[in-house]
Amino acid sequence: MSLGLLEIERLNNPVDMIEFVAATNEWTFERSGEDEIAMTVGGRWADYHVSFSWMSHYEALHLACAFDLRVPEHRVNEVVKLLSRVNSQVLMGHFDFWAHENVVVYRQSLLLAGGAEPTNQQVEVTLSSGLDACENYFQAFQFVVWSGMSADDAMKAVLFETVGEA
Repeated sequence: MSLGLLEIERLNNPVDMIEFVAATNEWTFERSGEDEIAMTVGGRWADYHVSFSWMSHYEALHLACAFDLRVPEHRVNEVVKLLSRVNSQVLMGHFDFWAHENVVVYRQSLLLAGGAEPTNQQVEVTLSSGLDACENYFQAFQFVVWSGMSADDAMKAVLFETVGEA
């Protein structure tokens, strides 16, 4: 028997849990289809456009988080270098460059194989880890795109930790 042919019947659509968490947190969201929900979450550095999609074939709840930062053609190579450096630091998920839109996107999936149902805690951790990654590295992408900084210099700038309070 092929594992890909195993059909699991679900009691609920996992996107329903995302909608519940969004409503509980009073986030504005749009349910664009049975298997997708989108929302905008305000961060310290930018507003993040978040979408969750249920991928039934893989039994995975996919998170994509993008920010408004268009990468001009002449900075694409340096952004790709930065992606490699950033992704080596990120524990969960990863950043991609979507060339067709010239944007950087954070992606992560929550696997729910065997009919597992997502909990609100799993959804919140998946979302918060994605938003934390975006918040931690947004400025590095901004430095490379807008300031013309190298990937190495941008990483040094955002990994710089201050000690104490002013």
